[in-house]
Amino acid sequence: MPLSSTDSQLITATAEFIREKFLHEGTGHDWEHIRRVWQVARRLAAQTPAADPLVTELGALLHDVADWKFHDGDEEAGPRAARAWLSSQGAALAVMDAVEAIIREISFKGLGVPTPMSSIEGELVQDADRLDAIGAIGVARAFAYGGHKNRPLHDPAVPPVRHDSFESYKQNTAPTINHFHEKLLHLRERMNTDAARRVADERHAYMEQFLAQFLREWAGEDV
Repeated sequence: MPLSSTDSQLITATAEFIREKFLHEGTGHDWEHIRRVWQVARRLAAQTPAADPLVTELGALLHDVADWKFHDGDEEAGPRAARAWLSSQGAALAVMDAVEAIIREISFKGLGVPTPMSSIEGELVQDADRLDAIGAIGVARAFAYGGHKNRPLHDPAVPPVRHDSFESYKQNTAPTINHFHEKLLHLRERMNTDAARRVADERHAYMEQFLAQFLREWAGEDV
């Protein structure tokens, strides 16, 4: 489904709005993260004839517009901010509803909490976002966020936690290495599309190699 000139203008305006808002963000949730998610989601949509490219691209661009992690755990901050922006740009009500649903549903909420998406477009954006959380960039982003939150790199005395509720997950303050076991190493199995799963296989293997090397160095076993 080709985009109209009006739709293209809305996407361009949204990209510029988000770029300016997140250009100097330092936790790994910056403009470059959002740009990568946007581009991957757009490529996934091109392989999915049933997907609406406008909703997919706007969902990707706005998925972190007001993340609960940076808004005192407020899960509705993102949907509100996205709707306010799209309304200011004259977007159709159906588009605003669809994008708002993507933002509300996309987040990982703990190993014990299912996070199904209610739309094809949401599945594509979720896959793109989760691909950016694994592999080499995923490793870098995990430690950037951990540093921002003043979390230690690793503490063998603090075991990973499953988190069977979103509230438990939001309150987590564990060392960064735990994040791999509590989330990142489980994202491959939670991809929605075959295309994302193929990419996730390689990125997952990289993380396993990184963790093995990290633990060898931590214990001084490589000397």
